[in-house]
Amino acid sequence: MPDAHLVDTKSLFSSFSHLLDARLLRALADIGFARPTLVQAKAIPLALEGRDILARARTGSGKTAAYCIPIVQKILSVKSSSVPSDSNLQSTRALILVPTRELSEQVATCLRSLLSYCDKDVVIANVATGTATHLERALLADRPDIVISTPSRALGLLQSKALSLSSLDSLVIDEADLILSYGHDEDVRQIFGGGHLPKVYQSFLMSATMTDDVETLKGLALRSPAILKLEEGEDEAALLSQYSVQCSEVDKFLLTYVILKLRLIKGKCILFVNDVDRSYRLKLFLEQFSIKSCVLNSELPLNSRYHTVQEFNKGVYDYIIATDESGARAEQDSDDDDNMEVEEEGEALGIEEDVVSTQREPEKLNSLDEGGDAPADHSSKKRKRREKSPVIEPSKSRKRKSRKKGDKEYGVTRGVDFVDVACVLNFDLPTSSRSYTHRVGRTARAGRTGMSLSFVVPKEQWGKNKVVGCLESSKNDEAVFAKIEKEQGARGSKIKEYKFDMKQVEAFRYRMDDALRSVTRSAIKEARIKELKTEIINSEKLKAHFEDNPLDLEYLRHDKPLHPTRVQAHMKHVPKYLLPRIAPVPGVDVGGDVPQEPKVGFVPFKKTSVRGRGRGRGGRGGLGGRGGKKKSDPLKKFR
Repeated sequence: MPDAHLVDTKSLFSSFSHLLDARLLRALADIGFARPTLVQAKAIPLALEGRDILARARTGSGKTAAYCIPIVQKILSVKSSSVPSDSNLQSTRALILVPTRELSEQVATCLRSLLSYCDKDVVIANVATGTATHLERALLADRPDIVISTPSRALGLLQSKALSLSSLDSLVIDEADLILSYGHDEDVRQIFGGGHLPKVYQSFLMSATMTDDVETLKGLALRSPAILKLEEGEDEAALLSQYSVQCSEVDKFLLTYVILKLRLIKGKCILFVNDVDRSYRLKLFLEQFSIKSCVLNSELPLNSRYHTVQEFNKGVYDYIIATDESGARAEQDSDDDDNMEVEEEGEALGIEEDVVSTQREPEKLNSLDEGGDAPADHSSKKRKRREKSPVIEPSKSRKRKSRKKGDKEYGVTRGVDFVDVACVLNFDLPTSSRSYTHRVGRTARAGRTGMSLSFVVPKEQWGKNKVVGCLESSKNDEAVFAKIEKEQGARGSKIKEYKFDMKQVEAFRYRMDDALRSVTRSAIKEARIKELKTEIINSEKLKAHFEDNPLDLEYLRHDKPLHPTRVQAHMKHVPKYLLPRIAPVPGVDVGGDVPQEPKVGFVPFKKTSVRGRGRGRGGRGGLGGRGGKKKSDPLKKFR
């Protein structure tokens, strides 16, 4: 639900009754949307007039419904005015492009809720979910009215002729400020320049910020658009409190344990790490203290990721450990390493030119001197080229490395709808200031307050612990943090230092060390295998296989972890003597009014008996019937 101050108090959705279908108004009432948000109140009438829309509004302002409602209305209007025998009655009329698969699922959910009374008239297809190709083709063969996809997926389907956009009326680019930075740059350009789109269609560009990427897309997609900028009444920076702590790699675990176990942060929290292994290490570490958390990373299938986010939003988990390895690296390259890449490319080209020049000179000599032997020399030159081919091998190895990464279209920092996040904990600092801004944007949303806490590893502390340290991204923490401070300062917000009383925190160190020793590499490997095994057992695609081969399922269920993590029961509770002493409130006399615990006195080892002698069960002293009353046999008394 959008925040109260983002809702237009002067208008109601019922005032759009002359514009919107009655079934659509009824669905909006069921969802609980009585009044439109400011961006919806402006965008919906303009969109229904056929104008292109460029909307800039922050998260939680209702941008998704602002384009979904007019798209559905236009399709319903076309279908009601068309003849049933018309061959173009059922065709794809809207394409919604989103940067991540998680966001595609959220858009599909929003559309399903709007179509609750007209789901037979308007068909939607989400092709970004990674469904099998033959199922996707079967789905698109029915020509769904609305297709939701990522740019790379849409381009693949357009090139294979599985998706046709000849009858397209509306094109939406959601999270426009992210869609190019997620590696979709070339895909978007090919969609617009490849002759896949009709000459006339309406475009929507939705963005939280106005960046160079948005300006590029504006030139590609929009024709004299209506530009909507939501003016923010409150200073967004005032809602977010930002803190940082300089600490070693090991102290990250110690401070996280203290913060979460002593409930220094109230409410739900996202913990960002830069590596998949670290997400499982942190999860297992917190499990040692019976702190429940869930993991979100690019290796998990889309359905599992979506389910994890839903459970976090429902409150099943208070803590979610999100891996942000792919987005952070890509942004670092684009921010900092542009010059390095140009130099590398120049060097590679220089090497290639040298190879060509050394091969051309012998060719001229051979043609002058030996005449007819040119073909033989040509074959020898081919051999030389093969021998010298390792020159361009580094690019191949780079490609192999990129293939090993998880889902390319996975994104956590933006696009995923996390609800009521009180705190963002940057367990590992991101590698760019831009990524930091996206991470902390998960909290203090829709008019609520929030806080962020970032751990910064000083350069002299990096690499001291070989087990939990040596993360490459942490090596330049100080330099990255300086950029982050500069950028946040320019926005009018300051990152304060979060000060801990380290004397009191040190008391928890021995328990932290004990927990870290339990989280071994084999335990992390077992945790990842367990996650994979759960995915295989619960997979819908493998249900038919397990029905045909029940033994496979039995073997999977039978196999137990070889090195299960050792969880010690006593670690669940924090002893009273470890709890920090609370400083007295200044100006309050706590001299003689503090209630003291009553003195118990001496407590003996053996409990003194209260009952009389011989009255307990089993006779005198409870000695199992010795000297007690003889029991009568009921069969002998029976007459």
